[in-house]
Amino acid sequence: MTIVSPDGKVVDVNEEGFMNRPEEWDRIVAAALAKDQEGIESLSEEHWTVIEFIRRYYLEHGNAPMVRNLCQSTHSTLRRIYELFPSGPAKGACKLAGLPKPDGCV
Repeated sequence: MTIVSPDGKVVDVNEEGFMNRPEEWDRIVAAALAKDQEGIESLSEEHWTVIEFIRRYYLEHGNAPMVRNLCQSTHSTLRRIYELFPSGPAKGACKLAGLPKPDGCV
């Protein structure tokens, strides 16, 4: 399956909308994924704080951060994360950060 970002970049995603090649991620792709896969029309600074933290953590550690670490590091409550990313921190936020589907994510 593919999506096309506003700048014309074609991105392959799996059947659940996770990127097949995380190295192709950029902010424009994230915005396209938000709209196409999560129904989020525009990403606020609060969205970007979470997305960029997840992205940095993934690049440094090779996996997604634990939810507790995500909340502490971004100064967000779990409730707020779910308000920002209705499908949750693993399915929604990690997807928009360009990560593969996290282990243990159903």
